[in-house]
Amino acid sequence: MTSADHADDHALLEEIERYYDAAPRSAADAEDFGPLTLFVRRGDAGWPYYARPTLDHDGPAATAEDVRKVLERQRELGAPEAFEWVAERNPELRAAVEAAGLTVHEHPLLVLGPEAEAPAPELPERVEVRVLGADAPELAAAVAVPHVAFGNPGTAAGEAGAAELAESIAALTADGGVARIAQRITDGVTVQAAAVDGTEVLCAGQHNPVGRVTEVVGVGTLPSARRRGLGLAVTAALVRHARANGVRTVFLSASDEDVARIYRRAGFRPFATALIAER
Repeated sequence: MTSADHADDHALLEEIERYYDAAPRSAADAEDFGPLTLFVRRGDAGWPYYARPTLDHDGPAATAEDVRKVLERQRELGAPEAFEWVAERNPELRAAVEAAGLTVHEHPLLVLGPEAEAPAPELPERVEVRVLGADAPELAAAVAVPHVAFGNPGTAAGEAGAAELAESIAALTADGGVARIAQRITDGVTVQAAAVDGTEVLCAGQHNPVGRVTEVVGVGTLPSARRRGLGLAVTAALVRHARANGVRTVFLSASDEDVARIYRRAGFRPFATALIAER
């Protein structure tokens, strides 16, 4: 790797770091804990975010005691006791959160080149991928599908399908989750796409743009519809939408290496390691 490559990757890392600081602020308030920042749900409809390293902090690195102070505040708020950060940007934080009693999980972070498109696989007959508006009749199912998918992890086909999806739709409608995404779509901070067979949503995902950077998140396929290329098709549609709206940097975090291999086939390259620490 040349010095220019190193410089480009350093700039990209900083760009992603600034995105991670900016993205939660559309739905959360930031509380200052010195080397750490806690993002706190804004109102009852806000998202329960996490804590992460403070952007541009130039003082001492976070200690286990700093982490414990944030954990105490999270418990007081009834928020998840969780931290998220990029290993290559803040490698020292891992020891502090582990000393405070949290478990750290590693997730491959991948990026797509600034001009690259993610090629879409050929879709099964009758299936089409749509970018959904806030009033789309498929929105509730599109919000719910990833919850079913992540509740049944892995890439292998499974049995969970329509019945589990109906339960998830009911729960997310009742707790305001669907309305929250509809509002974010209206506000232009979330883009929702879904692979649909007739009226049945089989796969869905989002991207959340901030300026010229976006993260593809929550791409999940009903276990009963896996191994049909739907996740890559939804990802490709999200990338096309991002490019059409001036986004230069597209990135995502994969749950594990098996999933990362799928995204590599779509042109994403391994870049860094996203870390999530929780009880």
